[in-house]
Amino acid sequence: MARNLVNRYVWLVDTINRYGRISLKDLNKAWLRSEISEGKPLARRTFFHYRDGVEEMFDINIQCDKSTFEYYIDNSDEENNDRLRSWLVDSVSMSGTLSNAREVSGRIMLENVPSAREHLPVIIDALKQDRRIRFSYKSYTRSATTTGIVLEPYFVKIFKQLWYVIGLNVKDGQIKTYSLDRISSLNILQETFKMPENINPADFFKDCFGIITNKNNPKRIVLRVEPTQAKYFRALPLHHSQQEEIHDDYSIFSYKMRITYDLKEELMSHGASIEVLEPKELKTLIRTELERALKHYQ
Repeated sequence: MARNLVNRYVWLVDTINRYGRISLKDLNKAWLRSEISEGKPLARRTFFHYRDGVEEMFDINIQCDKSTFEYYIDNSDEENNDRLRSWLVDSVSMSGTLSNAREVSGRIMLENVPSAREHLPVIIDALKQDRRIRFSYKSYTRSATTTGIVLEPYFVKIFKQLWYVIGLNVKDGQIKTYSLDRISSLNILQETFKMPENINPADFFKDCFGIITNKNNPKRIVLRVEPTQAKYFRALPLHHSQQEEIHDDYSIFSYKMRITYDLKEELMSHGASIEVLEPKELKTLIRTELERALKHYQ
């Protein structure tokens, strides 16, 4: 689909969402004020065509209030789809914004997402069809590349600018996680599989920070955080279970999470601005890692 058409879909969703409710007349005025219109009004027939396209592409329904003839976004299914739809719209919207900023491209700094362009579309296609995939994988912990891995892909997840696919390794019979940037020779197989009823992507990582999980029971984790760092924790919580007690010179953040490698690395990345208060095993783990690091500077 042409990029311009997708950008128009995104503009339509973004505009109606910002106004909450808007008549076609006022929508047309906003359309003419935007560069995307190229000075041409938004015809009623074209609007209906775009509305159908938005529903097909993003699963977003633009409804009309017959009493006021105002259009609005139907959020009746928001709980299940809002995060995905928001991510889709935000991603395409940002792409459109950047494509219109070529004259200042040298002043826009971006982070690379190395795993998305090549492999993500293939894996998404496999998810849609419930088909197995085969690929080679070069792990960071092994010198040799493992070839011929056959995976039943259950879902994908992005974490710290990298995409991961999680699914059943057919040979091992275990659910494993693979980073897309370490994958090569990826192919979709003709063999199909049935998604297990007891696997819920939303629940799979619910007790974890990051991409690594384990079978340990979630623990109550308590952190003492300096005021400046606490502002960042409020803006971007480590976990959905985050709770805060604000004191004069610090904040106490508590969570219910599993202790994982990703969590340990995240806590250590904040240095002296945080202190682990509970549980004891996590305090010991962090202290041991810090002592090992200190030996390099003695």
